[in-house]
Order: sequence, then C-alpha cells, then structure tokens
Amino acid sequence: MEYTSSLDRAFEDLPDRSQEESRLTIPDPEGETDGAFTRLTNLGAIADALSRKPEHVHSFIQRTLGTSGQLDEKRARYSGSFSVADFDEALEDYVAEYVTCSECGLPDTRLVTEDGVDMLRCEACGAFRPVQKRSSQSQTQSQEAVEEGRTYEVKITGTGRKGDGVAEKGKYTIFVPGAQEGQVVRIIIENVSGTLAFARLV
Repeated sequence: MEYTSSLDRAFEDLPDRSQEESRLTIPDPEGETDGAFTRLTNLGAIADALSRKPEHVHSFIQRTLGTSGQLDEKRARYSGSFSVADFDEALEDYVAEYVTCSECGLPDTRLVTEDGVDMLRCEACGAFRPVQKRSSQSQTQSQEAVEEGRTYEVKITGTGRKGDGVAEKGKYTIFVPGAQEGQVVRIIIENVSGTLAFARLV
C-alpha cells in the first residue's frame, strides 16, 4: 500500500509532457495553385516556428514531393499540383526527422553539422542523433555534376511519393518515372534544379 502511494506521488511530481509537447505550434500550410505550379505562401512563418532555415525546409519538401521548386524570400513555388494535405504530410516528416528529439519527444533541438554529418542535438535532455540518411554507397559515388542532356547509368534505390523511381548520384537525387526500385537503368537528364534532377528512361 505504501509503495502504491509513493508511486502515485511520483507520477504527480512528473512534468506534464502533453503541455510541453504542445509548445511546438506550426502554422497550417497556405497553398495556392498557379497554373502548373503550387505556391506555399507561408513557408517563412513555418520555418520560423520550427527554428529552421527556410532553405532547409524548402529543400526537404522538394525531395519529399519529388518535384522542383523555387524559394523567393519566404514564399516557395513547386512544379505540379499539390494539396494542403501534401504539404502537411511533408512537414510532419520534416518535424519527425529534423526537429523532434527521439529520446524525450520534445522540439527543443538544434540542427548542427559535425564532421560533415547533420546532427540533431536536444537542449532539453542532451540526446543527439545523426539525421543524414544517405547510405555509404551513395556517399562514395562520383561527385561529378549531373548535367541536362547527358546520359547516365544509375541504380534505383527508392520510390518517390508520386511513384517515380529515385536514384542517388553524388550529391544529386534523381527522379525517374517508370523505373522500379532495384533496377539498374540508363537515363537522360531532362532538368536539374539545385541538387534535384529529373530524368527519363533511355
């Protein structure tokens, strides 16, 4: 009986985790369609709420949606038609990977680079973990530039949200419609945007 009473008192003394986790309040994505593009008009406000750079959030959204895009100050534009739900899902993935501490579940983290590896360090509990997900194989691939109009042979190592095959070549992520994970294919690069490239099967 004394043990039960002590346990109850201990739980009462614990901080309210739900209140702490609610400190992370992210604005709802504000999207608008503009012809063949979709704008995310409040990317800057979202990045500010996450305490991350807009460029970093924008780059992650591009990779997640499997598209190219442009960042204009605190507004972003992406090629294709995307819903608010698409942006919501991408941001949830971003928060899980680049914001939330995997040990205590709190958002009190800093994104730092140590020895070339992105690390998430928690200021609440002191935990840290790497967030760079590239495999050792992709890290050792050739660092040559991927150029529009050139043909390459690549291995498809993943699948994008739209069903396209995804390959890695050096620092570039290449999207290949019609390719399946595990295949080795010849492709021609049709468009390059930053470290993202879009290709078709030869």
